[in-house]
Amino acid sequence: MTRSAEISSARDESIPGAAATVAPERAPERAAAPVSPASALADRRPALPSLTGARWWAAFAVFVLHALVFLPVYPFQKSELFRHIHQWVPMQLGAAGVTFFFVLSGFIIYWSFRPGMSVRGFYRRRVLKIYPTHLLAAAAFIVVASVPLSRLIVWVPNLLLVHTWVPKWTTIGGLNVPAWSLAAEMLFYLSFPLVLPLIMKIPTRRLLLAAGLLMLAIIALHTSYFLWVDGPKGIANAFAPRLVPGNDSPYYELHASPAWFVQPNIPVSPSYWLSYTFPGSRLPEFFLGVLAARMVLEGRWRNTRMTLPLLALVAAYAATWVVPVNYKMSVLLLVPMTAVVATLAARDLAGISGLNSHPRMVWLGNISFAFYLIQFPVMVLITRHLIGGRQFGILGWAGFALLSLVVATAIAAVLYQWVDLPIMRRFARPRSKVEVDGAKVASKA
Repeated sequence: MTRSAEISSARDESIPGAAATVAPERAPERAAAPVSPASALADRRPALPSLTGARWWAAFAVFVLHALVFLPVYPFQKSELFRHIHQWVPMQLGAAGVTFFFVLSGFIIYWSFRPGMSVRGFYRRRVLKIYPTHLLAAAAFIVVASVPLSRLIVWVPNLLLVHTWVPKWTTIGGLNVPAWSLAAEMLFYLSFPLVLPLIMKIPTRRLLLAAGLLMLAIIALHTSYFLWVDGPKGIANAFAPRLVPGNDSPYYELHASPAWFVQPNIPVSPSYWLSYTFPGSRLPEFFLGVLAARMVLEGRWRNTRMTLPLLALVAAYAATWVVPVNYKMSVLLLVPMTAVVATLAARDLAGISGLNSHPRMVWLGNISFAFYLIQFPVMVLITRHLIGGRQFGILGWAGFALLSLVVATAIAAVLYQWVDLPIMRRFARPRSKVEVDGAKVASKA
């Protein structure tokens, strides 16, 4: 396949929480020669509702971690009970959700591949999918956290989604914390049309080998961070909320505090930054998803039983307790996570219904991108007006976490229905003619 067969997408594609359903299209007419089932499938690209529904669980895992850390409920967060809970719900729970998003991004972006749309059209669709909801969530955070607009370095890099490329920007201000993953997504989308010709040169029979070699490269990359970059070397789950003196709950979690935004520099561990938030380190995860999509489309992945992939994922997650931070956040989870994504897709292709393909789960998956982005501003708002200055135990925390879940879900539904869908329908559809490598070709509207 050449660059004259470019990129298109049918509905939503990949980004934390965006819908993964791909609308079926009629296969193009072919000569009378027989075609293999794999070839026919590669043309058909049917819908994948289970992958859409599964997005909600990944977004919900992120929410649970954030509710535990970013709702500053005192004295609960200073109690021995909290310490024990946080031992069992460490940061790698939320990180697992992000890893799922990154692998799924590669899978769905390739699954949505269509001849006939230009690279420019692909980029336009990706920008339209990410930025409107991101900007609204960032604006909400700026308002509820009273972010000082005079300090441009606090909010401009975040709005432009370039804030994770330099370790200082990862922590100065931070703005809407979950948006860090979108900076990595932007690199994924930028690189996809450039790397795709190389991906397409891999013979079908060698796709599994290519995925294995890519996984070995990821392990080598993170091992180099562990060996030669400054940062924690132990296996402890050293992730906890930053606490302030007193037993009264503060009015701001530290990442939303006015004191945070005026700091000239808040250092971050170099190895943690490289292993977790640096976009270049997460790029191979995206292409694991691309290779997985090719394997499913070309008949190299036929497993439809979830038992083994899920057991492998549970075992890998348990192993994160006994490895250094460089491996906790994604490396151990990548192989089973990729297997889960590929198997969910294979089940949809085989017509196997499950919980994730239920219409309610698909709806939750559709709104999960907005939910992922709006959850932290909602927590900041609730902290400022309902939690701050008071004292609560675990039941108080549970109540505020539930309230955050309900409010964030409701706002996410509004954003999806009245912002995301109208913008994508109005501006992201393919034009009647698109330019591919300098030539005008007709495409379906």
